Amino acid sequence: MADRLDIFQYAYFVEDLDAAAAEWAELNGAGPFFVAPHHTADRFTYRGTDVEADVSYAFGYSGDAQIQLIQQHDGLPSIYRDMYEPGRFGFHHVAKLVADYEGERQRLLDAGCTLACELYANDIVACYFDTRDRLGHFTELHSRTDRIVSTFDRWRQAHADWDGSGDTLRHHVSGT
Repeated sequence: MADRLDIFQYAYFVEDLDAAAAEWAELNGAGPFFVAPHHTADRFTYRGTDVEADVSYAFGYSGDAQIQLIQQHDGLPSIYRDMYEPGRFGFHHVAKLVADYEGERQRLLDAGCTLACELYANDIVACYFDTRDRLGHFTELHSRTDRIVSTFDRWRQAHADWDGSGDTLRHHVSGT
């Protein structure tokens, strides 16, 4: 039997990171959120083309669930614009943290899922499959590295220690 691949992240395409983080904190007790502004990858492909939209991410926790907020700053084609036209926002994808990235990637390809984009940044590789026709959203595979597990553990601990006061957004992200 293959390793169990639990969903660890729920991601939302939002108009404004600050406002979305404040709403998540107020309504769901999520946070604090750690921001990766204008994230860039060493290599990025979107539907077979080298094009990378200008996006910022914010990562926070609600219990053990990681919540990712995504804001796109430009009009370039992207997996976010594939799902939402300008002025529309909402739930976008779930993510799995995988030890056997290549094996799980191939498993989804063999299952007939369409690879929508793939990115390489430092020692991390991630890809998004367009699973909207089967699940109603995209599915991300994210490689499991010691560095990323340590980063996610720090963010989860920050949530456990957070009393809801102070800044909802933390604008310096290291280790991602």
